[in-house]
Amino acid sequence: MAKGKINVAVENIFPLIKKFLYSDHEIFLRELISNATDATLKLKHLASIDEFKGNADDAKIEVKIDKEAKTLHIIDQGIGMTKEEVKKYINDVAFSGAEEFLNKFKDEKNDAGIIGHFGLGFYSAFMVSDKVEIITKSYKEGEDAAHWTCDGSPEYTLTKADKKDRGTEIILHISEDSTEFLEESRIRELLTKYNKFMPVPIKFGTKEISDPNHTPKTIKDKDGKETTEEQKMITVDDIINNPHPAWTKKPSELTDEDYLNFYRELYPMQFEEPLFHIHLNVDYPFHLTGILYFPKLTTNIDIQKDKIQLYQNQVFVTDNVEGIVPDFLQMLRGVIDSPDIPLNVSRSYLQSDGEVKKISSYITKKVADKLNSLFKNNREDFEKKWNDIKVIIEYGMLTDEKFFEKAQKFALYPTVNDKFYTFEELKEKLKPAQTDKDGNLVVLYASNKDEQHSFIEEAEAKGYEVMLLDSPIVPHLMQKLEGENSELSDKKQPIKFARVDSDSIDKLIQKDEEQISKLSEEDQTRLKTIIEEVVPKEKYTVQLEALDSNSNPFIITQPEFIRRMKEMQQTGGGGMMGMGNFPEMYNLVVNTNSDLMQKILKAKGKRKEYVNQALDLAKLSQNLLQGKDMTDFIKRSYELMKS
Repeated sequence: MAKGKINVAVENIFPLIKKFLYSDHEIFLRELISNATDATLKLKHLASIDEFKGNADDAKIEVKIDKEAKTLHIIDQGIGMTKEEVKKYINDVAFSGAEEFLNKFKDEKNDAGIIGHFGLGFYSAFMVSDKVEIITKSYKEGEDAAHWTCDGSPEYTLTKADKKDRGTEIILHISEDSTEFLEESRIRELLTKYNKFMPVPIKFGTKEISDPNHTPKTIKDKDGKETTEEQKMITVDDIINNPHPAWTKKPSELTDEDYLNFYRELYPMQFEEPLFHIHLNVDYPFHLTGILYFPKLTTNIDIQKDKIQLYQNQVFVTDNVEGIVPDFLQMLRGVIDSPDIPLNVSRSYLQSDGEVKKISSYITKKVADKLNSLFKNNREDFEKKWNDIKVIIEYGMLTDEKFFEKAQKFALYPTVNDKFYTFEELKEKLKPAQTDKDGNLVVLYASNKDEQHSFIEEAEAKGYEVMLLDSPIVPHLMQKLEGENSELSDKKQPIKFARVDSDSIDKLIQKDEEQISKLSEEDQTRLKTIIEEVVPKEKYTVQLEALDSNSNPFIITQPEFIRRMKEMQQTGGGGMMGMGNFPEMYNLVVNTNSDLMQKILKAKGKRKEYVNQALDLAKLSQNLLQGKDMTDFIKRSYELMKS
């Protein structure tokens, strides 16, 4: 029996491992399964280049619990280790078994992605164990098996073992404060979380299934009635992982149904199917594979993120992909797998690493290209999906300049009548009718078709097109588009967005011709005084305007700039902190060409009722009539009907 000291830099490395190496102790199982996987993949690689003559095709990993002995076993059928290799790879933390392995076979084919390591990953076992044993036998002929034991101090023993089969068994003697890892449900949970798609089958227990080779026969019971005999059951290994998930295959090998089945495998509790998928596959200048799914989204921007799973060589790393996936795409779902991202991802690493930034840029480009392809190949279908994906695209246009540029080809702007235009198409469509006297192209829009119906109707009566822009972040996007198409830009025509109820339609798109008021200046002064005596000054500013005689008598508006700033502040930004605390102020536009104005001027006893009625109708059109005001309006309406 050999005894010795592990060659470590400090005597107290084990307490450090236990406390600081990993923030979450459950990671130990991921590390040990990863090592077992590496050992198995190395054996398969050696077999592929005839360095190993045996059969490695059926090699698997087994995890077992012995509650009575308080041990957890991780067993592989990989390359194993000789006694000398145990000394080198286990006792000397500074060495990596993979380094020598890679150097030896670096000129051989298919060696990418099989670089494993014994080292700190293995020592994470001491976070949950009082003692760790390794029983291992090398694939090399004539080598004895070795048995290594360590109780968490730098002291170890290394003896000959009587193991006959190739591979390695790690035995963890679970400590009293970690007995949760002796529970089957806990281990199954961890294996499913971290190792669900490991490339080597993982056995954890057994299960009964119907015998696929047995066809039940029709038999007669004791009363002579025909019945079907019971299905014959057999016991099989419970393999808990899928070693060949969809993202490891080529897109040409997969059908739409395959992609959909993989989505269901990732999100078994998600009942709504995704709209479409994007298959990622790049070898240079970094390695990355994966599948991203566009879920069906509404206008709600408080979408749960952390739905994209990050893997390294099919080992789960995290579902917090901030820094790797651009912020606007974190509302997607799916898998990203890259060997260029370490298992222990830190925020500082992601912020500083150049490769990660390249990955983020690549994902953005790939998503933009896919969206453009979907738009070009089937515009009608893309338009149908627009409302379910627009929040992601609009958010991307706001936060990523390169995506903004690419999105000009496929970002859509729908009308209230369900017509869809790209921004260039929209400008061409609106230019003839909606260019104002100052040369600005005015894009009229509604945020709610029902609440702003009367304003939409009035705009359409003049031949104007009204867009439906109703997502919560669209005020920010309008601000950006106006900046990109302002007088200061190199664009040919300045563009302004105006919500259709933010002023009278003739003021929103001012033309050279001006309406002449039917009222004299004296009558206008009298009318304004009458109205201001009734309308609350703290909430409304009265503006007399000569509008079309068919326009509404009273119109309540809120200036585009003020309202938009408030909306932007509610979703973050806007540059006007605290505007949400300001009292609501509105303009009351009085149409001096409406016949009602003559009636108000001539009326005696019911003058106040007419003003209040017209005001309440205007409030009703803006969804501002509530509570006592609504009750008073209903009563007054009935009274006016009697007169």
